[in-house]
Amino acid sequence: MDGQLTEDGQYDVAGADRLRVTFENVGKRFGEVEVVSGFNLDVNPGELVTILGPSGSGKTTILNMLAGFTDVTSGRIAIGDRDVTHMPPEARNLGMVFQSFALFPNLSVLDNVAFPLKMRGVSKAERRRQALETLERVDLAAFAQRRPNQLSGGQKQRVSIARALVFRPPVLLMDECLSSLDLKLREQLQIEIRRLHREIGATTLFVTHDQGEAMSLSDRIAVLRDGKLEQYGTPREIYGAPANEFIATFIGKTNLFEVAGHSQKGCTGRLKLPKDTARVSVRPNAIRRGTGDITFAATITDIAFQGDMVEVLARLATGQEVTLQEPAEAAETLMLGETAEFGFAADKAYPLATGRTAPQQEV
Repeated sequence: MDGQLTEDGQYDVAGADRLRVTFENVGKRFGEVEVVSGFNLDVNPGELVTILGPSGSGKTTILNMLAGFTDVTSGRIAIGDRDVTHMPPEARNLGMVFQSFALFPNLSVLDNVAFPLKMRGVSKAERRRQALETLERVDLAAFAQRRPNQLSGGQKQRVSIARALVFRPPVLLMDECLSSLDLKLREQLQIEIRRLHREIGATTLFVTHDQGEAMSLSDRIAVLRDGKLEQYGTPREIYGAPANEFIATFIGKTNLFEVAGHSQKGCTGRLKLPKDTARVSVRPNAIRRGTGDITFAATITDIAFQGDMVEVLARLATGQEVTLQEPAEAAETLMLGETAEFGFAADKAYPLATGRTAPQQEV
C-alpha cells in the first residue's frame, strides 16, 4: 500500500520500498522535437541522486515529468509501488525546491514554511510548531517573522528548502536550486543539504549543470547528453572510469592521448587495451614528474598557482598540450620553458572506445 497523510499532516512512509523512484523507458517530445529518449533510472530508497548535464540535455524536463508539471510522452514513472505517470502534481506529495525560491513576498518566513501544511488542512497551532521545528533544522528560527525581502539569497534558499521539507515528503526534488548563489554560499548550502539529507532520509533527486556540485553532493550521478543517459554511477566511478569521451571531458579535467596499437602518440611505454580503443583518458593529478609506466617529455608553457596545488600546462613534441597538477611545494622547482620528463601509471589510463561506451574487458 502507498503511504498516507497522518492526522498532523505528515506523510507516513514506513517501508523503504515506498521511497524508490523508477523511470522506465521514459520519453518526452515537444512537437517534433524529442528532448528525452528511452530514459531509464532506478533511485534507491533514501538515496541522493544528481541528474547532471549541460544546458539543453533534458535534466529539468525529467524532473518536471517526475513532479507532474510536464506530461510524459512515453514510458512509465513510479514512486514506490505507485504508478504516477499520469497523476496530477498535487497527488504525488513531493517536496520541491525551485531555482527561483518561489516564496510568497506578503507572508512571513514562518507562514511561507507552514503553507504546505495549511494546504493539507493542518491546524494553525500544529503547522506553526512544525514550521518552527523545520526552521530550526536550517538554522533560521530567529528569522521566522521576517519577510522574504529582508533575507539574503542564501537565507531565502534555506527557507525554500524548509518549506519543501516541512511535511516530510517521501521524495524531494531540487532543481538548480543553488545556481543563483555565489560560490561561498553554494559551498555552505551543499554542506547543509548533505546534513539534512542524512537527518531526514528522503529520496532526493537534485538537478544541476555544475559538475563539482554533483561530485560533492551525490550518492550517484546520472549524466545526460541530448536527452539520453550517458552514465549512471557513483562520483568515484564516473570520475575514475568514464564511459566515453564526453564523460571524461565533462566531469572534471582530463588529458586525452590518442592510441596507435597499444602505444600513446608522443609517449613511450605500452598498455593492455581493448581492441577498439581510440584514446585513453588520464586525469591531471595522475601525471607525475619523471616516473610512470607511460612516459613523455614536455615543455612547460604555463604554471598557475591554486592554493595548495599548482596546475601546470606542458606541450609534447607532437604539439599536444597536457595538464597536470602537483602540490605547490613540489612544483617550486618547475620553470617556464624547461623540458621535463613526466609519466603516469598504467592503471590511471582509462580506455575510451570509438563507440558510445568504453569496453571493460582486456584483450
